[in-house]
Amino acid sequence: MSALISTAARRGFLARSAQTGLSAAAIGLLAGQSGLARAQSSAASEADAQILNTALSLEHEAINAYQLGAGSGLLQKPVLAVALQFQAHHKAHRDALIATLNKLGAKPIGERSLDDYARALSANSLKNQADVLGLAARLELGAINAYLGVIPAFKDHALAQVAARLAADETLHWTVLTQALGQALPSGALSFGG
Repeated sequence: MSALISTAARRGFLARSAQTGLSAAAIGLLAGQSGLARAQSSAASEADAQILNTALSLEHEAINAYQLGAGSGLLQKPVLAVALQFQAHHKAHRDALIATLNKLGAKPIGERSLDDYARALSANSLKNQADVLGLAARLELGAINAYLGVIPAFKDHALAQVAARLAADETLHWTVLTQALGQALPSGALSFGG
């Protein structure tokens, strides 16, 4: 993959996932529902592996974005602890994706170098804690809207529930980051996914 995937590409990835029918097996494994995964494993396809590898590349990007922030020396101690916790969430997502790809017999996409992510995310423009948190908040907001965008496309309610849970996790991250930045929460209802 010659370029890192942008927030807009995240939305496209999830929309394509819904259109191509991301397998219930893959979603089941990601959601910790191995029974669902086993029952649906015969429905897994090559397209699922491609989608999962796209998701894996996004998780690699998120992990490295938080690593860049953590290693920048720009984060105060309590903020650093939260950033590392969010990074741990993304590492768990990465590990689940790798396990799922392995179970499908597909080769997981490799992680790029930290320098590659630094260039792609313009890490040299991060001058203070607010810059680091702003980058993380933008990435998390893109993920919220992407997951919410695919919920209606699922015919299987279990898949819609998993997408909703992922959107909830991303919303938690975004809310904490927004509050740390001192920004106001959305003033209106139905602020996400539109």
